[in-house]
Amino acid sequence: MSKSESYKLDELDKEQIQMLRSTFNVFDVDRKGYIETDMIGIILDLLGTQLDGDELECVINEIDEDGNGEVSFEEFANLAARLLVEDDEDTEAIQHELKGAFRLYDKEGNGFITTDVLREILKELDEKLSDDELDNMIEEIDADGSGTVDWEEFKAVMIG
Repeated sequence: MSKSESYKLDELDKEQIQMLRSTFNVFDVDRKGYIETDMIGIILDLLGTQLDGDELECVINEIDEDGNGEVSFEEFANLAARLLVEDDEDTEAIQHELKGAFRLYDKEGNGFITTDVLREILKELDEKLSDDELDNMIEEIDADGSGTVDWEEFKAVMIG
């Protein structure tokens, strides 16, 4: 593993590393210290990262440099770390874009939008939503019934 790839592992917290170790151990049933490359796609799916066939093949070739069909925990963890860090970076970019969109809808700069405006946004995102579904979503989002949604509530709706 090159130095530029291994730095990603340093960006994970203890909990994430433990989760990766547990996941790896589930597939390393014989405790050989490695897993077969054909398990990588399944594991990544379980971790929430879906790759198409070409992407997966590219990833496997990258981490299984000697082509022996085996991936050590370190190789696996570095791959997963890189994907998790990229996901975090993607989330930051999405948040930045959402913040810009929120500001557009918050025309007066009050730090909130009305539930009516949110209703319009949700309807634009999914035209199939019924009025009842929209009502339920708005009710859940605006739990205090204030009729407004602040940035944190908006962000939670849009990206969870």
